[in-house]
Amino acid sequence: MNADDSWYPSRYGAGDQAGALNEITAAGLVRAARLVRTGRVFDLAHVLDSAVPAFPGREFRQRLGAPEGGIGRNQVGWVVETVMAPSQIGTHMDGLNHLRIGDRSYNGFRLADITEKWGTNRLGIETLPQVVTRGLLLDIAAVRGVDRLGAGEVVTPEDAEKALARNGLAVEPGDAVLFHTGWGTQWGVDSAAYAAGEPGPGGALGAWLADRRVALCGCDTWSFGPVPPEDPDEPFVVPQILNAHHGVVVLENLRLAELAAAGVAEFLFVVSHAKLRGATGAWVAPLAVA
Repeated sequence: MNADDSWYPSRYGAGDQAGALNEITAAGLVRAARLVRTGRVFDLAHVLDSAVPAFPGREFRQRLGAPEGGIGRNQVGWVVETVMAPSQIGTHMDGLNHLRIGDRSYNGFRLADITEKWGTNRLGIETLPQVVTRGLLLDIAAVRGVDRLGAGEVVTPEDAEKALARNGLAVEPGDAVLFHTGWGTQWGVDSAAYAAGEPGPGGALGAWLADRRVALCGCDTWSFGPVPPEDPDEPFVVPQILNAHHGVVVLENLRLAELAAAGVAEFLFVVSHAKLRGATGAWVAPLAVA
């Protein structure tokens, strides 16, 4: 696969670092803002702490420092904490430097050319614009008539089209498309089961999303795509192709059960991320505003 260089440079231009977020336009943002009817805000993030389900080798540590201060006539004091954790844990946004094909990341950037001791000098999370766009929730669990899909179950274009048809919607360029599979209901309840596998969009649905020029997508799972994978020799191929070939940004570990239960399928979607230079991702608290 890495011998085929037909996927770069990007359609957005050689050297581009924003990927499919280029599909979000000012007109699209205004249209998305008009979707707000009730002012109800759904927080789509899980709480981040040391108990979060995590990919092997990743962990979250937080330590409270000793109280300081007590200075001045007003005796002001303060307490701060130190956090040690990868950005690829909890509810987060992947940077386009996170996944690669062989030695090349999105837009053909070579790993050896962009890596530094502190991160990457291209495609870091700080290069991605903040996100305000139209969001769509595709309730795949409801389409399948189940509370939760099983590990390794593949979400197909037919599933996506049925979910859209239920609400008379269609995917358009610049949209954020989120998939509710019910898998996220295990978060904090059976974290071992949550982290052991997952359902998710298959390769055909990944291509379907790219063809529709979505800006970003996400799921109520710890990655994006079925685990075990459709082909055991191609692990994590769905987010890999979306990231590297198409510059589609992926959100993981989304908390979507409340949004699905409310029957909200179209909304103003907001994701603001920390601009940590060279990082491969950022913890986020995405908002759906209906």
